[in-house]
Amino acid sequence: MEGSEKRDRDEVFSKIVRAGKRTYFFDVKKTRKKDDFYLTITESKKRFGNDGEFRYEKHKIFLYKEDFDKFREAFLESTEFVNEAVEGKIEIDSDGYSNDSELNTEEEVELTVSSGLTDVDFDDLGK
Repeated sequence: MEGSEKRDRDEVFSKIVRAGKRTYFFDVKKTRKKDDFYLTITESKKRFGNDGEFRYEKHKIFLYKEDFDKFREAFLESTEFVNEAVEGKIEIDSDGYSNDSELNTEEEVELTVSSGLTDVDFDDLGK
């Protein structure tokens, strides 16, 4: 069985978001053990080479279900910050920081790495 056929077989849900020159793929896949799922988020950008031919540049994120809530919370807080800054509810100084001291703190959310929960094939990362 070819690699792309195997990947397609393990994919159980897919959503495509087109955004200008970029396309985002949200793919839910089964683990090799078939008893768990994970999410891949792929950004694909159309690029033109020096020879005039175009190719697609892809970047992929693997997100495991034990990290969904942390990821969702960070995503929502970040998009809310952007929306409030655009609406003028938050002021950004010349260094790019908010003048609100509570928002100036850089917070890092640790995503867990659990052994034995998933077995992911990373062969397609170099493509």
